[in-house]
Amino acid sequence: MVKTTDITLAVIAKDLKKSPSDALVIGVAQGTDGPVLLANPLSAKAAETLAGSLEVLGVTGAPDQAHRLPGLPETGAGVLVLAGVGNLENGALSEEALRRAAGSAVRQLAGLASVTLAFPTASLADVAAVAEGATLGAYSYTEHRSSKDGLKDPVAKAVIYTDVAAKDAQPALDRAGLIGRAVNATRTLVNQPPSHLYPESFADSAKELAKGLPVKITVWDEKRLEKEGFGGILGVGKGSTRQPRLVKVEYAPAKASKKIALVGKGITFDTGGISIKPALGMGDMKSDMAGAAVVLNTVLAVAGLGLPVKVTAWLCIAENMPSGAAQRPADVLTVYGGKTVEVLNTDAEGRLVMADGLVAASLEQPDAIIDVATLTGAQLIALGNRTAGVMGSDSVTAALKSAADRAGELVWPMPLPEELRASLDSQVADLANIGERHGGMMTAAVFLREFVGKDAAGEQIPWAHVDIAGPSFNNGSPYGYTPKQGTGCTVRTLLAYVEDVLAASA
Repeated sequence: MVKTTDITLAVIAKDLKKSPSDALVIGVAQGTDGPVLLANPLSAKAAETLAGSLEVLGVTGAPDQAHRLPGLPETGAGVLVLAGVGNLENGALSEEALRRAAGSAVRQLAGLASVTLAFPTASLADVAAVAEGATLGAYSYTEHRSSKDGLKDPVAKAVIYTDVAAKDAQPALDRAGLIGRAVNATRTLVNQPPSHLYPESFADSAKELAKGLPVKITVWDEKRLEKEGFGGILGVGKGSTRQPRLVKVEYAPAKASKKIALVGKGITFDTGGISIKPALGMGDMKSDMAGAAVVLNTVLAVAGLGLPVKVTAWLCIAENMPSGAAQRPADVLTVYGGKTVEVLNTDAEGRLVMADGLVAASLEQPDAIIDVATLTGAQLIALGNRTAGVMGSDSVTAALKSAADRAGELVWPMPLPEELRASLDSQVADLANIGERHGGMMTAAVFLREFVGKDAAGEQIPWAHVDIAGPSFNNGSPYGYTPKQGTGCTVRTLLAYVEDVLAASA
């Protein structure tokens, strides 16, 4: 069972003493002449004294700095926290800066039951950003600990100090809580060890997470996959004793005005198969199912919000293992729909399972298809650990970039050079599963494009591929609202994309 971390959110507009908490958090920015204390609920005298002492205290305003001081009687909080927000943009805080500062503070204050977040919030959007940051910062993964000794429970309640009226803020708080649950459920799925998360249990987790929501879940087991010709998923899963699955998660409200398909790579563990990976770092390959977790929880979030759009997620799930039954380099498999692929490298397996999913999604003639996958190490080389690559139809990639900017996530559009297609030519099949090594992220996307179908007019369905190999898993220190290991990245971007599509069609 996938457990999510929930935090109670509330707002307060006046006397802090009427809503006591364990800590009061106020913001400090990095100014050109030193740290700057941001607007806060302290008395003028207390604020003036504190502002004059920032440098002496070692407070710089840098992101992720959380300096604790004894609480002031006037605040009703036992601890006063000075939280760094970084540089101001045109004299103000961006929504993402608020989101990160709130998330960082809540994350670092684990062990306290309640906090009051008193960052400057000039609008309802600002309140929503602080609330989202709090939900994302209040995450922990302790499911497999035999004891919680030495572990701190995440903050259970966050109160936002703001001039925005509580009745106006409540919808934003509700939405922030829903987004937090979706992102945190994604993180938890990614963090699950492969001993516990494998194709069958992943399918069961999807059903569990969908309980109470108006979604339909259909599962293809290995027998149905073979009967219907899903050769990509079956080929990758042949080497494992734990059989593959295809899971369709469908939200189809009666008044849907648009149809969007999401396809996610769900390799629950990737050894590389016969083309085995080096041992160093292989444990991180439990995260190779992040794309499937992202699209699953995006659909559930859309359903939770009741948006009038049909969204279908296709979870392409397999475990890539070496064995006497595993597919070999030089094998040829037949993808759903009939195209054949020569498998030159069994570690280029994600694109094989995704090919099946893209064909299946295309047959339903959606208005757009977006696939999400931890697909290539080349993505990290090109864009690093925190920025996802986006490739495909210009209309969809541009919309995704805009949605990501609004959601506060990092994506960057990349081209699909036509000359890369020739490198995928095979002597024995329709195409090979690997091609040009340089620009490998783009080569993989060119491969996927071959399996995107046509619309009723005979044109390719608008499509985009999102490579999240780097940003889906954080091997470094926590930062902002981002914990170690599973990050849940792109759930917020996809949700924002769906909302933008609806706004454009209204």
